[in-house]
Amino acid sequence: PAQLSGGQQQRVAIARSLCMEPAVMLFDEPTSALDPEMVSEVLETMTSLARDGMTMVCVTHEMGFARAVADRVIFMDSGKIVEEGAPNDFFTNPQHARTKLFLSQILSH
Repeated sequence: PAQLSGGQQQRVAIARSLCMEPAVMLFDEPTSALDPEMVSEVLETMTSLARDGMTMVCVTHEMGFARAVADRVIFMDSGKIVEEGAPNDFFTNPQHARTKLFLSQILSH
């Protein structure tokens, strides 16, 4: 494992988890420690899992990934749910001021 890149290590961890045949997989910022070039490898793996029907709960700041893959998006602030909904509704018509501020800051770059 020491010779593997961060993205490869993350994919190996996902594969090892899948060997236990889980009903749900939990991801906590799976790309946060990766070099930008490795992020797409992990996101592609997770996208494939979603297409295959794997239920996933994923904490992420990868908004493009969340928009493309999620069935539901939950936005939290200070440990509380601020807004939740279908990705299209969440990203195109947020209802709460805090959500609008977050999206304007994240999606403007």
